[in-house]
Amino acid sequence: MEQFEPDRLSAAQRAALRRSLTSGRGALTRRSLLRASGAGALTLGGLSTLAACGIPPAKRAGEAAAASDDFSDREKELVFSNWTEYMDTGEDDKGRPTLDEFGRRTGIKVKYTEDINDNVEFFGKIRPQLAAGQDTGRDLIVVTDWLAARVIRLGWAQKLDPSHLPHAYANLSPQFRSPDWDPGRAYSYPWTGISTVIAYNAKATGGRTVDSVTQLLDDPTLKGRVGFLTEMRDSVGMTLLDQGKDPARFTTADFDGAIGRLQKGVEKNQIRRFTGNDYTADLDKGDLAACLAWAGDVIQLQAGNPDIKYAVPAAGYITSSDNLLVPAKARHKANAEQLIDYYYELPVAARLAAYISYVCPVEGVRDELAAIDPALADNTLIVPDKAMTAKSHAFRSLTGEEETAYEEKFAKLIGA
Repeated sequence: MEQFEPDRLSAAQRAALRRSLTSGRGALTRRSLLRASGAGALTLGGLSTLAACGIPPAKRAGEAAAASDDFSDREKELVFSNWTEYMDTGEDDKGRPTLDEFGRRTGIKVKYTEDINDNVEFFGKIRPQLAAGQDTGRDLIVVTDWLAARVIRLGWAQKLDPSHLPHAYANLSPQFRSPDWDPGRAYSYPWTGISTVIAYNAKATGGRTVDSVTQLLDDPTLKGRVGFLTEMRDSVGMTLLDQGKDPARFTTADFDGAIGRLQKGVEKNQIRRFTGNDYTADLDKGDLAACLAWAGDVIQLQAGNPDIKYAVPAAGYITSSDNLLVPAKARHKANAEQLIDYYYELPVAARLAAYISYVCPVEGVRDELAAIDPALADNTLIVPDKAMTAKSHAFRSLTGEEETAYEEKFAKLIGA
């Protein structure tokens, strides 16, 4: 199990957190694709504080909450913490149709709270109770993969009971089945997927398609009008793929090679700048002709600007996920498992996907979604087809030492 160490963060790691919270995914609204993306940010936000206070890590998740601690049979209730605008709502914006149906079907009363605005901030809310082996007051939470990985390693997530998850087990897309931080999904199930692709303004490119990182970095017609992201995993991961490297298995030498490739793009002024979500305005206006982009942003931009196009490079793209976890000591684990499984039923998954427009992790949902909106069902940014899924790659988990070293190199690259 991971242990707390009173480590000091480098200036690069502090800068990485600031980027995530002010211009990266951490600064975005739920409709505009979100959040901080680095274990180093978590270290800054919480783990070093716990170490300084001398709080030991909790027991392994399997020990943290015995079956006798589950009150689901006698308490038909559930507390569910999620991000804002990450749940379908009714026409009056008051009801939540899929959640309401779950309550009617099961008799379980769900207290649904939109109290997650940022991974680091939310972890700061719940870490004292988790570290002390106490109930957080929440039975189900949704956090991004890097934070989910850390919570699981610390023993702060309960192992899920496969017998309570027949739909989830059967319908989980192969793309999300076995991340390196939770092989076989023993502790987590994805709520949505997040894809990094190439977006371009067809008017700004003169109608030319932009579909590779090589083109972003070498096409002279794009010089000074190219954007990369301030999120290390996205920019470096996409560059690794372009160089024929696997982001799930790369070495430090591979990482350095990707940094060097990007550095050349900076030195010859091919890259205009590294951005957080603020690339959307520049892309919409055409100040950026092409850039790396988050798929959720692309869908939104296309609704208002027909010149916004996207491409999935032949080399592949980076994907991450937001994940459902049951915290250690949660009182209603079985109830939470019922809710997880419910959202993997095809009709329910389709209703949710139609509303939030993120990558749906449920295999076989397309026909159900087509009955709601054929255009959404045909959008591979929401329902990846086999070709799209085959190009999906996850950025591997990093050790603390790697996180420090890699963030320092990336910060130097982007001038942070």
